[in-house]
Amino acid sequence: MFQQYTKEFRYNITLAVPVIMGMLGHTFVAFADNIMVGQLGTAELAAVSLGNSFIFIAMSLGIGFSTAITPLVAEADGAGNKSDGKKALKHGLVLCTILGVSLFGIILLSKPLMYYMDQPPEVVTLALPYLDLVAFSLVPLIMFQAFKQFSEGLSQTRYPMYATILANVVNIILNYLLIFGAFGFPKMGIIGAAVGTLASRLIMLGFLWGLLRKKDKFRFYVSGFNFKLIEKKVMNKIINLGFPSALQMFFEVAIFTAAIWLSGVLGKNPQAANQIALNLSSMTFMFGMGLGVAAMIRVGNQKGIGNFTELRRIAQSIFFLTLLLEILFAALFLLGRHWFPTLYLDVDDVANQADNMEVILLAAQLLLVSAFFQISDGLQVVILGALRGLQDVKIPTFITFIAYWLIGFPISYYLGLHTELKSTGIWIGLLSGLTASAIMLYLRFDLMTKRLIRS
Repeated sequence: MFQQYTKEFRYNITLAVPVIMGMLGHTFVAFADNIMVGQLGTAELAAVSLGNSFIFIAMSLGIGFSTAITPLVAEADGAGNKSDGKKALKHGLVLCTILGVSLFGIILLSKPLMYYMDQPPEVVTLALPYLDLVAFSLVPLIMFQAFKQFSEGLSQTRYPMYATILANVVNIILNYLLIFGAFGFPKMGIIGAAVGTLASRLIMLGFLWGLLRKKDKFRFYVSGFNFKLIEKKVMNKIINLGFPSALQMFFEVAIFTAAIWLSGVLGKNPQAANQIALNLSSMTFMFGMGLGVAAMIRVGNQKGIGNFTELRRIAQSIFFLTLLLEILFAALFLLGRHWFPTLYLDVDDVANQADNMEVILLAAQLLLVSAFFQISDGLQVVILGALRGLQDVKIPTFITFIAYWLIGFPISYYLGLHTELKSTGIWIGLLSGLTASAIMLYLRFDLMTKRLIRS
Protein backbone atom coordinates (compact mmCIF):
# COMPACT_ATOMS: atom_id res chain seq x y z
CA MET A 1 0.00 0.00 0.00
CA PHE A 2 2.73 2.48 0.99
CA GLN A 3 4.79 1.70 -2.11
CA GLN A 4 2.38 3.57 -4.40
CA TYR A 5 3.29 6.69 -2.40
CA THR A 6 6.96 6.06 -1.51
CA LYS A 7 7.94 5.37 -5.14
CA GLU A 8 7.31 9.08 -5.83
CA PHE A 9 9.63 10.22 -3.02
CA ARG A 10 12.82 10.34 -5.11
CA TYR A 11 11.39 12.55 -7.88
CA ASN A 12 9.49 14.76 -5.43
CA ILE A 13 12.67 15.32 -3.39
CA THR A 14 14.68 16.05 -6.56
CA LEU A 15 12.09 18.68 -7.53
CA ALA A 16 11.71 20.16 -4.05
CA VAL A 17 15.34 20.35 -2.82
CA PRO A 18 16.42 23.31 -5.03
CA VAL A 19 13.23 25.16 -4.04
CA ILE A 20 13.90 24.43 -0.37
CA MET A 21 17.49 25.66 -0.72
CA GLY A 22 16.23 28.84 -2.37
CA MET A 23 13.57 29.37 0.32
CA LEU A 24 16.13 28.69 3.04
CA GLY A 25 18.27 31.31 1.37
CA HIS A 26 15.64 33.99 2.08
CA THR A 27 15.41 32.81 5.68
CA PHE A 28 19.16 32.54 6.05
CA VAL A 29 19.44 36.23 5.17
CA ALA A 30 17.22 36.94 8.20
CA PHE A 31 19.16 34.36 10.27
CA ALA A 32 22.49 36.07 9.45
CA ASP A 33 20.98 39.50 10.18
CA ASN A 34 19.61 38.29 13.53
CA ILE A 35 22.84 36.65 14.70
CA MET A 36 24.99 39.67 13.76
CA VAL A 37 22.51 42.25 15.04
CA GLY A 38 22.02 40.19 18.24
CA GLN A 39 25.66 40.91 19.09
CA LEU A 40 24.75 44.62 19.33
CA GLY A 41 22.07 44.01 22.01
CA THR A 42 18.49 42.88 22.61
CA ALA A 43 17.05 46.32 21.67
CA GLU A 44 18.68 46.14 18.24
CA LEU A 45 17.42 42.56 17.75
CA ALA A 46 13.89 43.63 18.73
CA ALA A 47 14.14 46.61 16.30
CA VAL A 48 15.00 44.33 13.37
CA SER A 49 12.10 42.11 14.44
CA LEU A 50 9.68 45.06 14.51
CA GLY A 51 10.89 46.46 11.17
CA ASN A 52 10.75 43.07 9.49
CA SER A 53 7.22 42.50 10.79
CA PHE A 54 6.05 45.18 8.32
CA ILE A 55 8.25 43.72 5.58
CA PHE A 56 6.98 40.16 6.12
CA ILE A 57 3.37 41.27 5.68
CA ALA A 58 4.18 43.03 2.40
CA MET A 59 6.44 40.17 1.28
CA SER A 60 3.66 37.65 1.92
CA LEU A 61 1.36 39.55 -0.44
CA GLY A 62 4.05 39.80 -3.13
CA ILE A 63 5.26 36.20 -2.92
CA GLY A 64 1.71 34.87 -2.56
CA PHE A 65 0.56 36.79 -5.63
CA SER A 66 3.53 35.59 -7.72
CA THR A 67 2.65 31.92 -7.06
CA ALA A 68 -0.17 32.32 -9.62
CA ILE A 69 2.47 32.14 -12.37
CA THR A 70 3.63 28.60 -11.47
CA PRO A 71 0.39 26.59 -12.02
CA LEU A 72 -0.33 28.48 -15.26
CA VAL A 73 3.16 27.74 -16.62
CA ALA A 74 3.01 24.12 -15.34
CA GLU A 75 -0.38 23.56 -17.00
CA ALA A 76 0.89 25.09 -20.29
CA ASP A 77 4.02 22.92 -20.07
CA GLY A 78 1.93 19.77 -19.42
CA ALA A 79 -0.22 20.62 -22.46
CA GLY A 80 2.88 21.46 -24.60
CA ASN A 81 1.79 25.10 -25.14
CA LYS A 82 4.91 27.36 -24.98
CA SER A 83 3.05 30.49 -26.06
CA ASP A 84 0.72 30.40 -23.03
CA GLY A 85 3.73 29.86 -20.76
CA LYS A 86 5.41 33.00 -22.12
CA LYS A 87 2.20 35.01 -21.71
CA ALA A 88 1.95 33.92 -18.06
CA LEU A 89 5.52 35.13 -17.41
CA LYS A 90 5.18 38.47 -19.25
CA HIS A 91 1.89 39.47 -17.66
CA GLY A 92 2.99 38.12 -14.26
CA LEU A 93 6.19 40.19 -14.42
CA VAL A 94 4.22 43.37 -15.16
CA LEU A 95 1.83 42.74 -12.27
CA CYS A 96 4.65 41.80 -9.84
CA THR A 97 6.57 45.01 -10.66
CA ILE A 98 3.48 47.16 -10.07
CA LEU A 99 2.79 45.30 -6.83
CA GLY A 100 6.39 45.67 -5.59
CA VAL A 101 6.39 49.45 -6.11
CA SER A 102 2.93 49.75 -4.50
CA LEU A 103 3.97 47.77 -1.40
CA PHE A 104 7.08 49.93 -1.00
CA GLY A 105 4.90 53.05 -1.00
CA ILE A 106 2.37 51.55 1.43
CA ILE A 107 5.13 50.64 3.95
CA LEU A 108 6.54 54.18 3.85
CA LEU A 109 3.04 55.56 4.55
CA SER A 110 2.56 53.00 7.38
CA LYS A 111 5.70 53.95 9.35
CA PRO A 112 3.89 56.32 11.78
CA LEU A 113 1.83 53.32 13.00
CA MET A 114 4.86 52.18 15.00
CA TYR A 115 4.28 55.03 17.48
CA TYR A 116 0.76 53.75 18.23
CA MET A 117 1.59 50.06 18.70
CA ASP A 118 2.68 50.21 22.35
CA GLN A 119 6.20 49.09 21.43
CA PRO A 120 9.35 49.99 23.47
CA PRO A 121 10.40 53.56 22.41
CA GLU A 122 14.10 52.69 21.91
CA VAL A 123 13.06 49.83 19.60
CA VAL A 124 10.88 52.10 17.43
CA THR A 125 13.68 54.69 17.12
CA LEU A 126 16.08 52.04 15.83
CA ALA A 127 13.51 50.35 13.55
CA LEU A 128 12.35 53.38 11.50
CA PRO A 129 15.52 54.09 9.43
CA TYR A 130 16.12 50.34 9.00
CA LEU A 131 12.66 49.98 7.47
CA ASP A 132 13.22 52.49 4.63
CA LEU A 133 15.95 50.50 2.86
CA VAL A 134 14.47 47.06 3.46
CA ALA A 135 11.08 48.28 2.17
CA PHE A 136 12.70 49.38 -1.11
CA SER A 137 14.30 45.92 -1.45
CA LEU A 138 10.77 44.52 -1.94
CA VAL A 139 10.70 45.87 -5.52
CA PRO A 140 13.57 43.68 -6.83
CA LEU A 141 12.49 40.79 -4.58
CA ILE A 142 8.96 40.55 -6.02
CA MET A 143 10.26 40.96 -9.60
CA PHE A 144 12.67 38.11 -8.84
CA GLN A 145 9.69 36.05 -7.64
CA ALA A 146 8.04 36.36 -11.09
CA PHE A 147 11.10 34.76 -12.77
CA LYS A 148 11.43 32.22 -9.96
CA GLN A 149 7.80 31.06 -10.17
CA PHE A 150 8.07 30.83 -13.96
CA SER A 151 11.24 28.70 -13.76
CA GLU A 152 9.61 26.41 -11.20
CA GLY A 153 6.51 26.07 -13.39
CA LEU A 154 8.79 24.47 -16.02
CA SER A 155 10.10 22.10 -13.29
CA GLN A 156 13.48 23.92 -13.48
CA THR A 157 13.97 24.59 -9.78
CA ARG A 158 17.79 24.84 -9.68
CA TYR A 159 18.33 28.27 -11.26
CA PRO A 160 16.45 30.33 -8.62
CA MET A 161 18.45 28.37 -6.01
CA TYR A 162 21.75 29.50 -7.57
CA ALA A 163 20.59 33.14 -7.52
CA THR A 164 19.56 32.90 -3.87
CA ILE A 165 22.84 31.30 -2.79
CA LEU A 166 24.75 34.15 -4.48
CA ALA A 167 22.52 36.70 -2.73
CA ASN A 168 23.23 35.09 0.64
CA VAL A 169 26.97 35.26 0.17
CA VAL A 170 26.73 38.96 -0.78
CA ASN A 171 24.41 39.68 2.17
CA ILE A 172 26.62 38.00 4.78
CA ILE A 173 29.78 39.73 3.53
CA LEU A 174 28.11 43.17 3.45
CA ASN A 175 26.53 42.57 6.88
CA TYR A 176 29.90 41.81 8.42
CA LEU A 177 31.56 44.81 6.78
CA LEU A 178 28.80 47.36 7.46
CA ILE A 179 27.22 46.28 10.79
CA PHE A 180 30.56 46.14 12.62
CA GLY A 181 32.66 48.48 10.43
CA ALA A 182 35.24 45.81 9.52
CA PHE A 183 38.25 46.47 7.23
CA GLY A 184 37.79 50.24 7.32
CA PHE A 185 34.12 50.24 6.26
CA PRO A 186 31.77 52.58 8.18
CA LYS A 187 30.17 51.06 11.30
CA MET A 188 26.45 51.38 10.48
CA GLY A 189 24.81 49.00 12.99
CA ILE A 190 21.39 47.73 11.89
CA ILE A 191 21.38 50.15 8.90
CA GLY A 192 24.32 48.08 7.58
CA ALA A 193 22.07 45.00 7.71
CA ALA A 194 19.45 46.86 5.64
CA VAL A 195 22.05 47.89 3.01
CA GLY A 196 23.18 44.25 2.76
CA THR A 197 19.61 43.05 2.23
CA LEU A 198 18.89 45.63 -0.51
CA ALA A 199 22.13 44.97 -2.41
CA SER A 200 21.71 41.18 -2.25
CA ARG A 201 18.16 41.35 -3.65
CA LEU A 202 19.17 43.57 -6.56
CA ILE A 203 21.99 41.15 -7.44
CA MET A 204 19.63 38.16 -7.08
CA LEU A 205 17.18 39.61 -9.63
CA GLY A 206 19.87 40.55 -12.16
CA PHE A 207 21.64 37.20 -11.86
CA LEU A 208 18.50 35.05 -12.39
CA TRP A 209 17.29 37.10 -15.38
CA GLY A 210 20.74 36.93 -16.97
CA LEU A 211 21.03 33.18 -16.30
CA LEU A 212 17.63 32.39 -17.88
CA ARG A 213 18.43 34.49 -20.99
CA LYS A 214 21.64 32.52 -21.57
CA LYS A 215 19.89 29.11 -21.56
CA ASP A 216 18.46 27.97 -24.91
CA LYS A 217 15.42 26.29 -23.35
CA PHE A 218 14.37 29.57 -21.67
CA ARG A 219 15.30 32.11 -24.37
CA PHE A 220 11.90 31.95 -26.12
CA TYR A 221 10.14 32.65 -22.82
CA VAL A 222 12.32 35.42 -21.32
CA SER A 223 13.26 37.56 -24.33
CA GLY A 224 11.41 39.59 -26.98
CA PHE A 225 8.67 40.82 -24.64
CA ASN A 226 6.19 43.23 -26.22
CA PHE A 227 4.94 45.11 -23.17
CA LYS A 228 2.71 47.29 -25.37
CA LEU A 229 0.57 44.21 -26.06
CA ILE A 230 -1.14 43.41 -22.75
CA GLU A 231 -4.07 40.95 -22.84
CA LYS A 232 -6.86 41.67 -20.39
CA LYS A 233 -7.87 37.98 -20.29
CA VAL A 234 -4.39 36.84 -19.17
CA MET A 235 -4.10 39.68 -16.63
CA ASN A 236 -7.48 38.74 -15.16
CA LYS A 237 -6.53 35.07 -14.96
CA ILE A 238 -3.35 35.86 -13.04
CA ILE A 239 -5.16 38.33 -10.76
CA ASN A 240 -7.98 35.82 -10.09
CA LEU A 241 -5.39 33.21 -9.06
CA GLY A 242 -2.83 35.56 -7.53
CA PHE A 243 -5.05 37.73 -5.33
CA PRO A 244 -6.57 34.84 -3.32
CA SER A 245 -3.09 33.19 -3.12
CA ALA A 246 -1.68 36.47 -1.78
CA LEU A 247 -4.46 36.63 0.83
CA GLN A 248 -3.78 33.02 1.88
CA MET A 249 -0.14 33.79 2.58
CA PHE A 250 -1.05 37.15 4.10
CA PHE A 251 -3.46 35.60 6.62
CA GLU A 252 -0.76 33.20 7.83
CA VAL A 253 2.12 35.69 7.90
CA ALA A 254 -0.11 38.32 9.51
CA ILE A 255 -0.88 36.10 12.50
CA PHE A 256 2.85 35.53 13.04
CA THR A 257 3.35 39.29 12.70
CA ALA A 258 0.61 39.81 15.28
CA ALA A 259 2.60 37.47 17.54
CA ILE A 260 5.60 39.84 17.15
CA TRP A 261 3.47 42.84 18.08
CA LEU A 262 1.80 41.06 21.02
CA SER A 263 5.25 40.04 22.24
CA GLY A 264 6.34 43.69 21.98
CA VAL A 265 3.50 44.64 24.34
CA LEU A 266 5.01 42.19 26.86
CA GLY A 267 8.45 43.89 26.54
CA LYS A 268 11.70 43.87 24.55
CA ASN A 269 12.91 40.52 25.95
CA PRO A 270 9.72 38.59 25.06
CA GLN A 271 9.90 40.24 21.62
CA ALA A 272 13.54 39.19 21.15
CA ALA A 273 12.69 35.62 22.29
CA ASN A 274 9.76 35.54 19.87
CA GLN A 275 12.09 36.64 17.05
CA ILE A 276 14.52 33.79 17.79
CA ALA A 277 11.79 31.13 17.88
CA LEU A 278 10.12 32.60 14.78
CA ASN A 279 13.38 32.66 12.81
CA LEU A 280 14.16 29.02 13.68
CA SER A 281 10.59 27.91 12.87
CA SER A 282 10.62 29.77 9.56
CA MET A 283 13.71 27.80 8.50
CA THR A 284 11.96 24.45 8.90
CA PHE A 285 8.82 25.95 7.32
CA MET A 286 10.82 26.46 4.12
CA PHE A 287 11.03 22.66 3.70
CA GLY A 288 7.23 22.59 3.68
CA MET A 289 7.18 25.53 1.24
CA GLY A 290 9.55 23.67 -1.10
CA LEU A 291 7.42 20.51 -1.01
CA GLY A 292 4.36 22.72 -1.54
CA VAL A 293 5.92 24.06 -4.76
CA ALA A 294 6.65 20.46 -5.84
CA ALA A 295 2.97 19.63 -5.18
CA MET A 296 1.86 22.70 -7.17
CA ILE A 297 4.08 21.79 -10.16
CA ARG A 298 3.13 18.11 -10.27
CA VAL A 299 -0.58 18.70 -9.71
CA GLY A 300 -0.50 21.47 -12.38
CA ASN A 301 1.15 19.08 -14.85
CA GLN A 302 -1.45 16.35 -14.20
CA LYS A 303 -4.24 18.92 -14.56
CA GLY A 304 -2.80 19.86 -17.98
CA ILE A 305 -2.74 16.16 -18.95
CA GLY A 306 -6.21 15.59 -17.43
CA ASN A 307 -5.30 12.52 -15.29
CA PHE A 308 -7.02 13.20 -11.95
CA THR A 309 -6.55 9.73 -10.41
CA GLU A 310 -2.79 10.05 -10.87
CA LEU A 311 -2.98 13.65 -9.65
CA ARG A 312 -4.52 12.54 -6.34
CA ARG A 313 -1.99 9.73 -5.82
CA ILE A 314 1.01 12.01 -6.52
CA ALA A 315 -0.30 14.74 -4.19
CA GLN A 316 -0.91 12.28 -1.36
CA SER A 317 2.62 10.90 -1.75
CA ILE A 318 3.94 14.44 -1.16
CA PHE A 319 1.68 14.83 1.90
CA PHE A 320 3.07 11.57 3.32
CA LEU A 321 6.68 12.64 2.68
CA THR A 322 5.95 15.97 4.41
CA LEU A 323 4.49 14.21 7.47
CA LEU A 324 7.63 12.09 7.92
CA LEU A 325 9.94 15.09 7.52
CA GLU A 326 8.01 17.29 9.95
CA ILE A 327 8.03 14.59 12.65
CA LEU A 328 11.84 14.66 12.35
CA PHE A 329 11.88 18.45 12.78
CA ALA A 330 9.57 18.22 15.81
CA ALA A 331 12.07 15.86 17.49
CA LEU A 332 14.94 18.22 16.61
CA PHE A 333 13.20 21.20 18.23
CA LEU A 334 12.41 19.20 21.37
CA LEU A 335 16.01 18.07 21.78
CA GLY A 336 17.69 21.38 20.89
CA ARG A 337 15.31 23.95 22.35
CA HIS A 338 17.73 25.08 25.10
CA TRP A 339 20.81 25.25 22.85
CA PHE A 340 19.45 26.91 19.67
CA PRO A 341 18.70 30.31 21.35
CA THR A 342 22.32 30.59 22.56
CA LEU A 343 23.39 30.97 18.90
CA TYR A 344 21.68 34.37 18.72
CA LEU A 345 23.06 36.11 21.81
CA ASP A 346 26.45 36.66 23.41
CA VAL A 347 26.14 34.54 26.57
CA ASP A 348 29.49 35.91 27.84
CA ASP A 349 28.33 39.55 27.68
CA VAL A 350 28.40 40.50 31.38
CA ALA A 351 26.68 43.87 30.89
CA ASN A 352 23.59 42.28 29.25
CA GLN A 353 23.74 38.87 30.96
CA ALA A 354 20.40 39.13 32.80
CA ASP A 355 18.53 40.17 29.62
CA ASN A 356 20.25 37.52 27.50
CA MET A 357 19.52 34.68 29.94
CA GLU A 358 15.85 35.71 30.17
CA VAL A 359 15.56 35.75 26.35
CA ILE A 360 17.19 32.29 26.09
CA LEU A 361 14.80 30.83 28.70
CA LEU A 362 11.73 32.36 27.03
CA ALA A 363 12.82 31.21 23.56
CA ALA A 364 13.27 27.62 24.83
CA GLN A 365 9.64 27.64 26.06
CA LEU A 366 8.42 28.88 22.67
CA LEU A 367 10.43 26.23 20.82
CA LEU A 368 8.65 23.56 22.90
CA VAL A 369 5.32 24.71 21.40
CA SER A 370 6.93 25.16 17.99
CA ALA A 371 8.03 21.51 18.03
CA PHE A 372 4.38 20.47 18.02
CA PHE A 373 3.23 22.84 15.28
CA GLN A 374 5.95 21.70 12.86
CA ILE A 375 3.63 18.94 11.64
CA SER A 376 0.55 21.17 11.18
CA ASP A 377 2.55 23.97 9.58
CA GLY A 378 4.30 21.71 7.05
CA LEU A 379 1.14 19.85 6.05
CA GLN A 380 -1.06 22.92 5.61
CA VAL A 381 1.40 24.66 3.24
CA VAL A 382 1.90 21.51 1.11
CA ILE A 383 -1.85 20.87 0.82
CA LEU A 384 -2.30 24.54 -0.11
CA GLY A 385 0.31 24.05 -2.87
CA ALA A 386 -1.63 21.08 -4.25
CA LEU A 387 -4.85 23.13 -4.26
CA ARG A 388 -3.07 25.96 -6.11
CA GLY A 389 -1.93 23.39 -8.67
CA LEU A 390 -5.62 22.60 -9.16
CA GLN A 391 -6.19 26.39 -9.48
CA ASP A 392 -8.60 26.10 -6.54
CA VAL A 393 -7.84 29.27 -4.55
CA LYS A 394 -11.05 31.00 -3.43
CA ILE A 395 -12.43 28.50 -0.86
CA PRO A 396 -8.90 27.83 0.56
CA THR A 397 -8.61 31.60 1.13
CA PHE A 398 -11.71 31.54 3.35
CA ILE A 399 -10.35 28.45 5.13
CA THR A 400 -7.07 30.20 5.98
CA PHE A 401 -8.92 33.28 7.24
CA ILE A 402 -11.13 31.18 9.53
CA ALA A 403 -8.20 29.09 10.81
CA TYR A 404 -5.84 31.96 11.61
CA TRP A 405 -8.10 34.88 12.46
CA LEU A 406 -11.27 33.33 13.89
CA ILE A 407 -9.51 30.46 15.71
CA GLY A 408 -5.77 31.17 16.11
CA PHE A 409 -5.57 34.91 16.81
CA PRO A 410 -8.27 35.13 19.53
CA ILE A 411 -6.50 32.30 21.40
CA SER A 412 -3.11 34.06 21.02
CA TYR A 413 -4.53 37.38 22.19
CA TYR A 414 -6.36 35.99 25.23
CA LEU A 415 -3.68 33.58 26.46
CA GLY A 416 -0.82 36.01 25.71
CA LEU A 417 -2.17 39.20 27.29
CA HIS A 418 -4.75 37.96 29.81
CA THR A 419 -3.22 34.82 31.38
CA GLU A 420 0.06 33.84 33.05
CA LEU A 421 1.07 31.90 29.92
CA LYS A 422 2.11 35.18 28.21
CA SER A 423 4.56 34.41 25.32
CA THR A 424 3.80 30.69 25.45
CA GLY A 425 0.07 31.47 25.22
CA ILE A 426 0.68 33.50 22.04
CA TRP A 427 2.33 30.46 20.46
CA ILE A 428 -0.42 28.08 21.61
CA GLY A 429 -2.76 30.26 19.53
CA LEU A 430 -0.44 29.86 16.52
CA LEU A 431 -0.46 26.08 16.99
CA SER A 432 -4.29 26.07 17.12
CA GLY A 433 -4.62 28.09 13.90
CA LEU A 434 -2.13 25.98 11.95
CA THR A 435 -3.76 22.72 13.04
CA ALA A 436 -7.24 23.95 12.06
CA SER A 437 -5.87 25.09 8.68
CA ALA A 438 -4.20 21.72 7.93
CA ILE A 439 -7.37 19.73 8.73
CA MET A 440 -9.77 21.94 6.76
CA LEU A 441 -7.48 22.24 3.71
CA TYR A 442 -7.05 18.47 3.51
CA LEU A 443 -10.83 17.98 3.64
CA ARG A 444 -11.11 20.48 0.75
CA PHE A 445 -8.44 18.66 -1.30
CA ASP A 446 -10.12 15.30 -0.63
CA LEU A 447 -13.50 16.66 -1.77
CA MET A 448 -12.12 18.38 -4.89
CA THR A 449 -10.09 15.42 -6.20
CA LYS A 450 -12.88 12.87 -5.62
CA ARG A 451 -15.27 15.16 -7.47
CA LEU A 452 -12.83 15.54 -10.42
CA ILE A 453 -12.24 11.76 -10.62
CA ARG A 454 -16.00 11.09 -10.68
CA SER A 455 -16.63 13.67 -13.41
